[in-house]
Amino acid sequence: MLHFSRWQTILIWLAVALGVAYAAPNIIPQSYLSSMPSWAPSRSMTLGLDLQGGSHILLQIEKQELIEERIVTTRDDIRRLLREKRIGYTGLTGSGQSVQVRIRDAGQVAEAKEALRDLTQPVNSGLFGGGTVTELQLTEPEAGLLRYSLTEEGINYRVSSALSQSIEVVGRRVNELGTTEPIIQRQGEDRILVQVPGLQDPQRLKDILGQTAKLTFQMVDQSVPVQEAINGRPPIGTTIKYSVDDPPVPYLIEDRVIVSGENLVDAQATFDQRTNEPVVSFRFDTKGATRFGQATQENVGRLFAIILDDQVISAPQIREPILGGTGQISGSFDVQSANDLAVLLRAGALPATLTIIEERTVGPGLGQDSIDAGKIASVIGAALVVLFMIAAYGLLGVFAVVALAANVTMIIAILSALGATLTLPGIAGIVLTIGMAVDSSVLIFERIREERAGGRSLIQAVDTGFSKALATIVDANVTTLIAAIILFYLGSGPIRGFAVTLAIGIATTVFTAYTLTRWIVADWVRRRRPKELPRTPLRFVPDNTSIGFMKLRRVTFTLSAIASIAAVALFMTVNMNYGIDFKGGSSIEVQSREGPADLSDIRARLSDLNLGEVQVQEFGDPREVLIRVQAQDGGENAEQTVITKIRGELEDAYEFRRVEVVGPTVSGELARAGTIAVLVSLMAILIYIWLRFEWQFAVGAILATLHDVIMTVGFFVITGIEFNLSSIAAILTIVGYSLNDTVVVYDRVRENLRRFKKMPLPELLNLSMNQTLSRTIMTSVTTLLALAALFVFGGEVIRSFTAAMIFGVVIGTYSSIFIAGPLLILFRMRSTGALGAEQADADTAGSDTTGQLPAK
Repeated sequence: MLHFSRWQTILIWLAVALGVAYAAPNIIPQSYLSSMPSWAPSRSMTLGLDLQGGSHILLQIEKQELIEERIVTTRDDIRRLLREKRIGYTGLTGSGQSVQVRIRDAGQVAEAKEALRDLTQPVNSGLFGGGTVTELQLTEPEAGLLRYSLTEEGINYRVSSALSQSIEVVGRRVNELGTTEPIIQRQGEDRILVQVPGLQDPQRLKDILGQTAKLTFQMVDQSVPVQEAINGRPPIGTTIKYSVDDPPVPYLIEDRVIVSGENLVDAQATFDQRTNEPVVSFRFDTKGATRFGQATQENVGRLFAIILDDQVISAPQIREPILGGTGQISGSFDVQSANDLAVLLRAGALPATLTIIEERTVGPGLGQDSIDAGKIASVIGAALVVLFMIAAYGLLGVFAVVALAANVTMIIAILSALGATLTLPGIAGIVLTIGMAVDSSVLIFERIREERAGGRSLIQAVDTGFSKALATIVDANVTTLIAAIILFYLGSGPIRGFAVTLAIGIATTVFTAYTLTRWIVADWVRRRRPKELPRTPLRFVPDNTSIGFMKLRRVTFTLSAIASIAAVALFMTVNMNYGIDFKGGSSIEVQSREGPADLSDIRARLSDLNLGEVQVQEFGDPREVLIRVQAQDGGENAEQTVITKIRGELEDAYEFRRVEVVGPTVSGELARAGTIAVLVSLMAILIYIWLRFEWQFAVGAILATLHDVIMTVGFFVITGIEFNLSSIAAILTIVGYSLNDTVVVYDRVRENLRRFKKMPLPELLNLSMNQTLSRTIMTSVTTLLALAALFVFGGEVIRSFTAAMIFGVVIGTYSSIFIAGPLLILFRMRSTGALGAEQADADTAGSDTTGQLPAK
């Protein structure tokens, strides 16, 4: 195990060198990177929106709107086709997902079906493997009554086509804003994810994305006064539309469209040469110019309306024919609104309305604060772990620190090379990795100490220690890796960033702790030829402890059972403080522009807005305030109205640092996904442990872990800490950590079962617990040191996350000793040589073997 060939040495240090090379761009100034050779790594980590500021917006296409539009089109097509063939009909109506018409003459039914045959013809689709899709299906409920119904595949085709077109339009709109590296991608069947880092004005982005931007040029009907049409019935072929003015001005608009936005080839924000007011100049294509020129030539002196999304922007009078195919749109524009309208017109109209169902916006100021807090927490956490390892292991601790530095460097390098996004939970993942990475080193060093104390020579102890620790290292880390993988696939947003960081950290930890540390120790042994292990400045756990843990199992079982039942009872009876991720609503973090925030004034101002339950509380600093607003009854759009109202009320005195809005659709999905993530991870880990060990170990590990999950949920209920997506990440990480600890103990139990076949099981469990006690304590302390730094210095945003993690580490350490071990006695897991009668006698005597079960 201690021999390394030359090529193995080269590969190990080449991996470390590549890690340094790919991590370097994150600390080298950009000016130096530009002068580096083209082949040199120059890509740095992508910072998440919570670190650099920006907006995360999830849009959903309005499926019902597409269906209604298709029904209207079908109805118009039926009317046109039957009139062309002079076929008499009546009762042409469209409702739901179907259109029906009754043919007056029974002898013309066959002719009508033939005239409408094209409606049911399959259409080519590139969305379904290049096949065809039948959008409409004909049925005849009774003689002469034809019903055309939309098919499910036809609806899906329309939604998918509209979504693809919407992605293109949204992409053009966002790119017109001049933002840096926006992410625009399809999510699911009917959603678009838009992430724009570094955005200074998120409200402008929402305004641009929220407009369908269907532009039409239509004539104004001046045959009757508009007020008369409002009071009575508008003439056939006209509709009343209102202007964007305040108050809005009504116009009687002819339904006939002269030219639409599809005929526009360019639109630019300019200034009117006469009034110097901002206007939008436009230019039509050849077809549009011809139609517009003809219409203006025939209607000199009349008004024509420029209509955007059913609102009249302006209605100028045609003074002379406009034959050049150009014109301008004037209105109550300022420079930005004129620019925004030009952006919308150039990008084109959306095929359907896009509704914002989730929004997470972080201001650049808060993003920089998060980066600073993350750096401070990382440095302090790393320093505490380094000092602790050197104090506990001396020179071996120095070796572990070198491996730890290589570990963190390689995590950063892999994140940079993959172009992965580093989020605030991702920094938490790195800090957690720092604490957990030493676990493998501790396992190895404690095993070396044990082998040396058992009489082996130093070289033999080192070789055997690495060899025996390998299986435990793999088992312990695979359980955490399973939780990370499931978290990645079932999580969303920053939580996936946490999962990526944690998974990469596990892989680099196994490499650095087992391969790199082994090479360093082997090189030290070969060069120095020591006779003894290096002295340690401090010994935190005495050698050869003989604590009777199993004597306490009835007490610990009873206490844990009572605590678990109480936690479940509290969960069922006391409302947990669910965050907006799970119950919907809005969460807004603001910072006073001058002096401490006035909470009572904020409450008073917001209470007049009729937003329902509003919570206002100080958030870490007297200037910072967290505002929570309950989910609105009006659906997704109502949630956005909340933000608009609060901005209008507070923006003059407060800076909006973070805005999160989760609609009812997304909140329900997140709650389901979070529950599934925990259950699936437990099932996957159960299967893994079952395959690696025996069923008693698997069930024992899962029950101990369930105990930890229940206790952590109880912790959230009792403390009132907000339970959100980060809390799910914390629970799954606790699952991985607890199982990591339990697997290490079980691995030693399994080894001792093979060695001491006649030892009573309680004694064997006590021996195993004491043998792994030093490792258990050391790993818990290093992890707690890292988490304590994150809790104190990591910022308010992730404080609840780290608080849950700290509780989870403590309870996980407890359960691996006092729950997981005794469960093996309950499940009749024992060495095969001991006599059942001896155990019964021992139980009667109240000895350490209490509760020993008969041999299998």
